Amino acid sequence: MIKGRVLAAAMLAAGVMSSFGPRAHAAQCGNGPAGFEAWKQEFSGEARAKGIGGTGLAALMQTNYASATIAADRGQRSFNLSLDAFMVKRGSAAIVARGRSLRQSQAGMFASIEQRYGVPPGPLIAIWGMESGFGSQRGNQHMLSSIATLAYDCRRPEFFTDQLYAALKLIDRGALSPNQRGSMHGEIGQTQFMPKNVLEYGTGNLDVAANALASTANFLRAHGWRAGAGYQPGEPNFAAIEAWNAAGVYQKAIAIMGRQIDGERAAAR
Repeated sequence: MIKGRVLAAAMLAAGVMSSFGPRAHAAQCGNGPAGFEAWKQEFSGEARAKGIGGTGLAALMQTNYASATIAADRGQRSFNLSLDAFMVKRGSAAIVARGRSLRQSQAGMFASIEQRYGVPPGPLIAIWGMESGFGSQRGNQHMLSSIATLAYDCRRPEFFTDQLYAALKLIDRGALSPNQRGSMHGEIGQTQFMPKNVLEYGTGNLDVAANALASTANFLRAHGWRAGAGYQPGEPNFAAIEAWNAAGVYQKAIAIMGRQIDGERAAAR
């Protein structure tokens, strides 16, 4: 998940910083594979000074420049679609249909999550379906290579440098494998968490649906979700959905699908 208003701000900051040249006292960013190996050497020294251990550093040195990630990063166009076109492209009708079935078949799990975090099934299921097709499309990219490549790339290195440090900490702790697979930007698990969010909000192995959904609810609660409040645009909990993803069409799609999945319960609010 390339998530939240934090990323939008980070992208703006990265653009401003890049116009003034390379970051001071930081490994030199690049715009192609030629400088990646030298960057890794320089970055590993910085990471060691910040407390990254031998396991994380060894994993970093085994990463490769991820050309597919760069191509995907340059080609994100669906967020520029109209809301209706975006929902058709992302298969919202199928997500809602499957989501209603899952809300019933996994009622106990969703009740437990709501009791703990205050987040109802609808928006969680909508995010689950949107992010990974209910766990069927979690990505098969080398997570650490993707994130290291984006930390090296000059487009928005500040944001992905933070993600890289988080990933290396998780690897040092044994919470992630150095060979963890994920999506193009390093998102992992059934709801596609970035490493920094795994550190802050993760609850167990995110390849397990119950853990991923609980972690997502934990994220939403931490960003202001209030139990029992509405989550449509203009309602109190919509801001938490905005924090999850910076794209307006995505935010509105989650709210709409969540309401349709929650059904009569959402209409009663």
